[in-house]
Amino acid sequence: MSSEPATHPDSPTDADAPAPDDDPATPDAAVVRYERTVDGFGTIRIREVEPARDLDLIYDWVTRERARFWGMREIGRDRVREIYEYLDSLDTHHAYLIHRDGVPVGLFQTYQPEADPVGECYDVRPGDFGIHLMVAPPAGDAPEHGFTGTVLAAFLDFVLADPSRRRIVAEPDARNERAIARLVRAGFVPGPQVDLAEKRAQLVFLDRDAFRGFPGRDGSRGIREADAHRGRPEADGSRD
Repeated sequence: MSSEPATHPDSPTDADAPAPDDDPATPDAAVVRYERTVDGFGTIRIREVEPARDLDLIYDWVTRERARFWGMREIGRDRVREIYEYLDSLDTHHAYLIHRDGVPVGLFQTYQPEADPVGECYDVRPGDFGIHLMVAPPAGDAPEHGFTGTVLAAFLDFVLADPSRRRIVAEPDARNERAIARLVRAGFVPGPQVDLAEKRAQLVFLDRDAFRGFPGRDGSRGIREADAHRGRPEADGSRD
């Protein structure tokens, strides 16, 4: 699922391959902000994006056709790096990678609406917190049932670990009906459509008290926690 602001360049030769500590698929090489084990799914970890280290992975994702609503398909590799280096320099905006059992499966960004152009388009409330989410391209031909819902739930669980965040705001492209439907199924309520510089967006909101929790893989709500919320949380192409 894309909820906006993922051709790879030629695969590296063995000589160019990153050392294990620099592998984007190794979340322990960076600060892990969240860790949780979901029965039947695996261990989910969330870490901050490191622009130089993660550039190949992010560039591959954001320039694919399935990521057209992310808004970066036509820009070059250097520009992608500049954007994520800029995000990394801000206190109000952050980017993260989600891993499942050590494999990157999602990219998400958070922002404070009052410090973002979207905050000029609606009445920002105290405790509002903005998000963008992209789920990685599937590894195989067949989608995995419940995959996107589980990744989205982990993302929301991470964001809402901070009790000061009272309402989650997202602004997918109004044409991205699939992403909007996924967010609504997760409990988001549609608001007005607004015009941003790069798109007409559909605002959607999730009140903290309306978060439906973490669904189990069998449809239950059960989850086994494993060192959840390690550290502190920083203030769509769908696969199912």
